[in-house]
Amino acid sequence: MISKKTKYALKAVLMLTEKYASKEPVLIAQIAESESIPKKFLESILLELKNKGLLQSKKGKGGGYLLARSPNQISFGEVIGIFENPFGALPCLNSSAHKRCEECKKGTTCGIHMVMQEVYRTTSSILNITTFQEIHDRMRNTSQEAMYFI
Repeated sequence: MISKKTKYALKAVLMLTEKYASKEPVLIAQIAESESIPKKFLESILLELKNKGLLQSKKGKGGGYLLARSPNQISFGEVIGIFENPFGALPCLNSSAHKRCEECKKGTTCGIHMVMQEVYRTTSSILNITTFQEIHDRMRNTSQEAMYFI
């Protein structure tokens, strides 16, 4: 399960993907209203994405935020990784900590560890190859398919 902060970050980057071709910055207020995200919360999210190199900002009249790279070069996994520690509930899966679960006597031979590690690898793989451009295109194609003409 991802946090609201991560979900809002994904929504904001998807919206900026939609606006990428115009090369025009998008105001925080516009993103907040369009995506139903509290403005103050969004400000901190966008700043964090900017500090990690995913967004650029332009100050003054005509200012706002825009993607720092092409949306086909930004993956869902990259954005999620900024805000989430995947499977942080299992210390044995945290590659930087290399801790064993408190009650575990088996370590990496633990069946739960084995299954959750496979879930983590599969999920990470999908998230890391799925780009914002790909999802934007899928969304656009789906909405076009849903149109009915008489």
